[in-house]
Amino acid sequence: TPGPGGGLYRDGAGPQPARAQFHLVREALAERAILLRIAPHLVHPLRTVVPAYSLGAALFYRIGLWIYDRAAGEAAIGRSHFLARAAMLRSFPHLRRKGLRGGVAYYDGQFDDARMNATLALTAAREGAVLANRVEATALRDADGRIAGARVRDAVHGHEFEVRARVVVNAAGPGSDAIRCLEDPHAQPLLEVSRGTHFALDRAWAPGEDGLLIPKTSDGRVLFLLPWEGRAIAGTTDVGVEATGDSRPSADEVDYLFGQLAEWLDPAPAREDLRAVWAGLRPLIAEGAHGTARIVREHHVAVGPKGLVSIAGGKWTTYRLMAEETVDRAIETAGLKARSGCRTHELPLVGAGDYRAELADELAEAHDLDRDIAVHLARAYGGLAATLLAEAEAHGKRRLAQGYPYIEAEVLWARRHEMALTAEDVLARRLRLAFLDEAAAAAARPCVEALLHAAR
Repeated sequence: TPGPGGGLYRDGAGPQPARAQFHLVREALAERAILLRIAPHLVHPLRTVVPAYSLGAALFYRIGLWIYDRAAGEAAIGRSHFLARAAMLRSFPHLRRKGLRGGVAYYDGQFDDARMNATLALTAAREGAVLANRVEATALRDADGRIAGARVRDAVHGHEFEVRARVVVNAAGPGSDAIRCLEDPHAQPLLEVSRGTHFALDRAWAPGEDGLLIPKTSDGRVLFLLPWEGRAIAGTTDVGVEATGDSRPSADEVDYLFGQLAEWLDPAPAREDLRAVWAGLRPLIAEGAHGTARIVREHHVAVGPKGLVSIAGGKWTTYRLMAEETVDRAIETAGLKARSGCRTHELPLVGAGDYRAELADELAEAHDLDRDIAVHLARAYGGLAATLLAEAEAHGKRRLAQGYPYIEAEVLWARRHEMALTAEDVLARRLRLAFLDEAAAAAARPCVEALLHAAR
């Protein structure tokens, strides 16, 4: 879920010039509206509340979110509004009550990034792309001073082969600078990489359908506590690391999150409430990179001296716009001819075409499913959910873990249709159990491994 304004402030960076800020906010909110349209099964609105402990703070937040509403324009999901103290406590009963005057609510979007990632790959394949899973670039192919493909290694079987291309796009996230160095060993870094840690708690810490934005931590950042996949998740930290650095959360980061929550919640969560903890690497555009100092941007497209097109920085909300700009630059760099203009703003993702609001009810009735399982399948797979269930063996509706909506049929689907090879692929990268409950994921692993083995 993006922060207020879809990135009004970059974590740890402080406010940016107002005009550029407004442009970035409006750009992100326009993309959010596209996501809601092309992936209605994956993306859903989320009301987020901001507590206020003074009337001045409430007014300040309200004015800022009024500007947020203006930036959204017709793409707004809903309009921000004041909330009374009682309404705030209904959404988050553990909020510190002393001095609480009320709050402000605004509307944003939320989705499961693992399912979005898999769905984008499947959509690309549907449109003619050739996918290669667990394949890594070891060198770039140089033809007369131009990049004309890559040498790649199959990380599963170990053999190497060449891929030829008119133009190569480097979209390696935190590893983008490492790929750029394959073209030019002296390339100056575009990125500053930071690590963001989150953890999962029982849903009781976010019991309703609202998210909580803690507007200012002790170090001047923001913090979220959000309902997500049946749990409550808190985050995030912002620790500078090397691009190849450790993506595991540190004890200090976990302590930091607990300490910040303790300042806003009473009682606050304790260590025994922790169900899972994880971290990811965030690729941020470096200050001053290639003359970009003081230019407010979330992402940057660069073309190297031999024609390598690199997309750096960015965030999930604007992934589609990033891709559009990158492909446009690739077409220009290689002198290609596009058969038509970009159409991804209106191209439904896999599963969206047959999705409808009542799909969960239909699945529950037609396949005798528990309600939570039907809702999960409808949201994760959309119109493909019925096909997934039709392919399942007789026992495919059994849960992988008690209390969670994931079922055995999804393991078989991930192996047959989504290139999952290992239990970790399924539990962390296709489903999200490993990010919600580490103990439940460990208990489910033998079952997942047996199903994967049977599906080979």
